[in-house]
Amino acid sequence: MREAKFKSKAHVPPRPNTGKAAVRKDTSAAQLDPVIHERMRLGIISALAAREALTFSELKRLLEATDGNLSVHARKLEDADYIVCTKSFAGRVPRTEYRITTAGQRALEKYLDQMEQIIRQTRGN
Repeated sequence: MREAKFKSKAHVPPRPNTGKAAVRKDTSAAQLDPVIHERMRLGIISALAAREALTFSELKRLLEATDGNLSVHARKLEDADYIVCTKSFAGRVPRTEYRITTAGQRALEKYLDQMEQIIRQTRGN
């Protein structure tokens, strides 16, 4: 007959309180900006951060998106004031152009900083 082995919980003394706050602040995925964190919107805002402006057609081709998908996600970024949309005509052809705003640049930088922190935490650095 096999004996069941039970491990007793060893008493671990509490860490002494030094009165100092932790230097490192952990970041969690829950703190990431949900507007930017979605894949298509991250693609849009990243592409616009790398260029002065892109047309709807250029973004569509670059991100391999459908018209509807790109429109919906671009609108979410517009509603958050992360990008601006300018509509004009080139001759008789409509032209929709997008640019990242200052608020969008700041939001993307914050997002990237948080992602870097999460990566460092995950890797134990």
